[in-house]
Amino acid sequence: MNDTLAINETTERRFRVTGMDCANCAASIQTGVARLADVDACEINFTSETLRVNGAAPAAAIVARVEELGYGIDEIEPGAQAGQPGRQPPVQHNFLHYMTSRRDTQLALLATLLLLPGLLFDELLPGLGVSSPLINLASVAAMLLAGSSVMRNAWRSLRIARQLNISVLMSIAAIGAVIIGAYTEAAVVMVLFVIGEALEGFTAERARSSIRSLMSLQPAEAICLVPEDGRIIELLVNVSALNVGDRILVKPGERIPMDGRVVSGASAVNQAPITGESRLIDKQAGAEVFASSINGEGALEIEVTHLAEDNTISRMIRMVEEAQEQRAPTQRFIDRFSQYYTPAVIVIAALVALIPTVVYGLPLVDAADPTAGWLYRALTLLVVACPCALVISTPVALVSAISNGARNGVLFKGGVHVENLAKIKAIAFDKTGTLTNGAPSVVAYRSVDCILPDQVACDHCDDLLALASAVERRAEHPLARAVVHEAAVRGVSDLYPAASGVATLTGRGVTGEVSGQRIAIGSHSFFDQSIPHPSEHCDA
Repeated sequence: MNDTLAINETTERRFRVTGMDCANCAASIQTGVARLADVDACEINFTSETLRVNGAAPAAAIVARVEELGYGIDEIEPGAQAGQPGRQPPVQHNFLHYMTSRRDTQLALLATLLLLPGLLFDELLPGLGVSSPLINLASVAAMLLAGSSVMRNAWRSLRIARQLNISVLMSIAAIGAVIIGAYTEAAVVMVLFVIGEALEGFTAERARSSIRSLMSLQPAEAICLVPEDGRIIELLVNVSALNVGDRILVKPGERIPMDGRVVSGASAVNQAPITGESRLIDKQAGAEVFASSINGEGALEIEVTHLAEDNTISRMIRMVEEAQEQRAPTQRFIDRFSQYYTPAVIVIAALVALIPTVVYGLPLVDAADPTAGWLYRALTLLVVACPCALVISTPVALVSAISNGARNGVLFKGGVHVENLAKIKAIAFDKTGTLTNGAPSVVAYRSVDCILPDQVACDHCDDLLALASAVERRAEHPLARAVVHEAAVRGVSDLYPAASGVATLTGRGVTGEVSGQRIAIGSHSFFDQSIPHPSEHCDA
């Protein structure tokens, strides 16, 4: 099957598949679904958990096949983002909690208790000569408990997908170990494999959660302004119910739920979640606003200009999903490699067992010492050749990079561009202020009474900073925090008490009374309009 399949958009169905721990799980699903009647092509992406199917096969048949393989599946409605959670459980940020929440790892932990006697007396303290049929029986029970999910997956892979995957490889190794009497080793193999699979699943799920975290940036509801009987009423509605032209109200401090145009009101808006700009942007009637940006201290009435599925944050999420689904060259190589690697390992292991015994007459199984026979060595090869770490590393690394970039406002349009970063020798930025900490800071301040050279602060300058800090002390505006921080650094924050009678001038500045003086802090335009001052006090 080609690495990239041409999908006919008119007959394409998308599904969200859960429960995949590694790329081999994805390969089994893709092969199993591709064998259904009326499926022309299908492609599954492990990192985004998205299955795309092209053909006339009914959705019910696709769902049944994936569930038969042991995975969860939900159809994604047209226009919806794959990152929206369906039946997915909440992400566990603690590996122990993640372990205890999975059925297969619960059985593996129980199997570990049964395994302890054999591990202690057979492996760690063999010199004591302690041996009992009960210890061997406990080890076999541990192998069956821990390996039940692995063997079930192996059987499904062989019966439905007709594919040799890692579960088949591990099942052969464990059953072979029991046959030659290495009961403890068989149990250890299964316990470690299940825990390793859980660790890979945990790592992949943490990476996938990054794309879902983008969804939290967009409010699910909005206040819609609806005319009724000659008056305007406020209705709380889901953003998906809003249409272009509807008017919504955004109160101070709320996230803007939809792309739109300001009809009335004025406020300073924090667009950092969308544009990365650290400073607030003044918005008045006629200004464009973006979904997921944060309103400042003024109320805004906004006319919706884009539907929820086509607003700024939705487009950004869609672009990130598309970037995740574009396989980088390394990932395409790993996908092809994993298709042939597991069958090749099984063939090589069979040769390791047969050639020495058939050609040279060496023992296949040594009854006195099971570890001395060539079957044991072949089984060891099956275990150590497990390619999980290899096939999981590339997709998880790429999705982590793409998702982490999206959280920080950087969009990679595919894994290939992440890989190309290794070849970059120099980077040129074409916009002033591109490289910032994402928060404003005071770089210079100067009193009109200062007679010292530029960039040298005097008592007049420090007094100016102290007055500004007194007015801004209780404000939450990013510029206010920058002024207060600079005053603390200069050691002048305590020269004046906090201002009283503080009033915010939305989008323009703030005023307050300090020690009987009325202090105004504002933008250049505010001073031009409200406070007469000599032109030489303005920047050139």
